Amino acid sequence: MGVRWLENCGSAAMHDPKISSGKRSGWFGRSSSHSAEQHVVFLVQPRLVNEPFGDAGLLLDFSFGSRAILFDLGDLTPLPAGTISRIRQAFVSHLHMDHFAGFDRILRFLLNRTADLQIFGPPGLMDAVEAKLRCYTWNLLDETSGDFSIIAAEWDLRDGLARSRFKARNKFGREPLGAVALASPRLLVEPDFHVEAVELDHGIPCLAFAFQESIRVNVRKARLNELDLPTGPWLTTAKQLVRSHADPGAIVKIPGRADMKLGDLLSAKALVTGPGERICYATDLAFTEANQSRLLALAEGSDYLFIEAGFLDEDKAIAASKRHLTALQAGSIAAAARVSRCVPMHFSPRYLGREQLLLDEFQRGLTTGPTTL
Repeated sequence: MGVRWLENCGSAAMHDPKISSGKRSGWFGRSSSHSAEQHVVFLVQPRLVNEPFGDAGLLLDFSFGSRAILFDLGDLTPLPAGTISRIRQAFVSHLHMDHFAGFDRILRFLLNRTADLQIFGPPGLMDAVEAKLRCYTWNLLDETSGDFSIIAAEWDLRDGLARSRFKARNKFGREPLGAVALASPRLLVEPDFHVEAVELDHGIPCLAFAFQESIRVNVRKARLNELDLPTGPWLTTAKQLVRSHADPGAIVKIPGRADMKLGDLLSAKALVTGPGERICYATDLAFTEANQSRLLALAEGSDYLFIEAGFLDEDKAIAASKRHLTALQAGSIAAAARVSRCVPMHFSPRYLGREQLLLDEFQRGLTTGPTTL
């Protein structure tokens, strides 16, 4: 089935923080069963940080709790302080300026926070973080300062993740934490999700990322009402039991009500499950067979693909020289990956005022399918 264009491609809507999931301007996608599941809320809501001619960057805002994840640290000016304060992890594709210059902004807003900030990236990340921190004078920091730390985790592109800590109370001196052996390129693994990476070629290693929700667990409030069950923290415990594949006989304690077995809650459809959402992000890559193969393996069947589409096909020689994709090539990759929704981004400023041409070529790539080299 071909990928269809959901609505008019207005650039502003692509990064508008007020836009919720569902139909969005600037998004291309297949028809999906998600829209029919109105009671379903996914773990995160994705949105671009900048308009499509700006720096690449994707915010994954968690639907519950005060938390967010960021893909790339370019221009973060559009993100208000409240949003930045929720960021717990950032994943950096590569260390070109337009993908790392926002480090200073996130540091400035998180400096007095106690929760750690984890930053994951390619070889050279720890040195880059250290160099950034050495730019500033930290004479006002001491052992009484807020207990804020940056944990830099550098993937060796194989099976190792080297880590260093930079603590505010130590004036951000570098503290090696050793290396962690990886069984797979999953850089971050938590009970509810994981984030994996793949190496692409941009003249230098450039990482593409995929956020994978472990299992979708949602509460049907109408069904709770029918069962005369209250909402409350007990539901979080119940969902955690489901995600951990607990025995159906596990007892769920419900304040003010009789305890229930986990299996009974599932059978009564008070809790519903489904495949976890997969969100992929790929920017700054040459149109090579190796890159296509690796990206397709990462993005195949994803719910979302955010992909750079910087150049018109007439300028594909320029794109190739800079190791970037054209809009046509990006669309063809999205079509080959059979993603449900895709968003082109990171347009070259040479096309300011001609955005529709890029969108049209991206649509053509989606329609015609894979493009030969």
